[in-house]
Amino acid sequence: MKKIAVVTMGVKLGDETKGYDRFKYISTMLVNQGFEVDLITTSFQHWEKAQRNLSNPTYAAEPFNVVFIEEPGYKRNLDLARIRSHAQAAKNLTAYFEEHPDYDLVYAEIPPNDVALSCAKFCESRGIPFVADVNDLWPEAMYMALDIPVVSKLLFSGFARDAKAVYQRVTAVVGTSDEYAARPLADRNTPVPTHTVYVGNELAEFDRGAAEYAERVVKPAGEFWVTYAGTIGASYDIRTLVLAAEQLKKQGYDNIKVKVLGGGPDKEKLEQLAAGLDCEVTFVGYLPHAEMAAYLVASDITVNSFVRKAPQSIVTKIGDYLACGKPMINTCMSPEFRSKVESDGFGVNVEPEDAAELAGAILALYDNPEKCAEMGKRARRIAEEQFDRPRAYQAIVDLIRELTEA
Repeated sequence: MKKIAVVTMGVKLGDETKGYDRFKYISTMLVNQGFEVDLITTSFQHWEKAQRNLSNPTYAAEPFNVVFIEEPGYKRNLDLARIRSHAQAAKNLTAYFEEHPDYDLVYAEIPPNDVALSCAKFCESRGIPFVADVNDLWPEAMYMALDIPVVSKLLFSGFARDAKAVYQRVTAVVGTSDEYAARPLADRNTPVPTHTVYVGNELAEFDRGAAEYAERVVKPAGEFWVTYAGTIGASYDIRTLVLAAEQLKKQGYDNIKVKVLGGGPDKEKLEQLAAGLDCEVTFVGYLPHAEMAAYLVASDITVNSFVRKAPQSIVTKIGDYLACGKPMINTCMSPEFRSKVESDGFGVNVEPEDAAELAGAILALYDNPEKCAEMGKRARRIAEEQFDRPRAYQAIVDLIRELTEA
């Protein structure tokens, strides 16, 4: 039996309610198909911004072995404390690998870049395969928070250095978009296998959750819901969505309601903005995935809302947006995703940071229920074909099997 280390600093485990579960799902699939798996993560729960109770029995109930690496923690998503925290986690991970070298392959998330580099160097020293799962780009994403010519480049040079060092050591790459999967090749002289596996979701679980909460999420007759779900932070243009809602209300469409699901550092500021305007915007807050699914299914339109400079490509929430079977308005400027929206026909692209254009796109769909229904059908079909994890994630298991049997 081949032993695999799956390394991620951000994962929802046990009875936790917040976080991503991509690497938990990968680990479970690997166990179910005959691998021994250690999921190596941090003692710090990123979404709760708190240390985990490592004696929680639900962690031991996972089908894989959970290994916790000590990490000091931090209070903000981007500050020096987080950088120092990840650096300490990387050092502790290196020490762990020195004491536990009996792995046949390491599958690691990047970012954090320094944690991934610890994995890459361990694999290099042992002569075993290293697979990087690229689900964001650092330092590119950091320029959203601080983009000062020369200064930002110098400040984030360590992230760029570590990313290059990781990319030069990969045996294969999995990316959550074509853009992310191809990114390591820019820092390499020789090609390696690359695979795009969207974050996606498990459609059966999504549907169960939507059904479970359907009676609790009630849309009054005549209302038209426009919904955003996800992080409320620098990359995500909720401000323009609020301003578009104001314009719609001024035009007399008080039945068009904007629902903002999720939390983040800008939530309070944007709530204050909405409170000072005459608009129909509700900040629902962070919801369990099942309840979020019910809100999306009850909605009429989803909005994939990003600022112009956002570096994101095909993000986690897309699988849920498509699963709900509703048309999508997309402001993300990723050429890959804008092309996908058009070619697959499940939504419309609009320019970011333009409240009038966003309001116009909402009204165009509001006035065309037949078009909405057709786009919704296409969205669900794409979800089933490309984003359903039991089907899509098999490519990752097959890759790991191929590399460990070579």
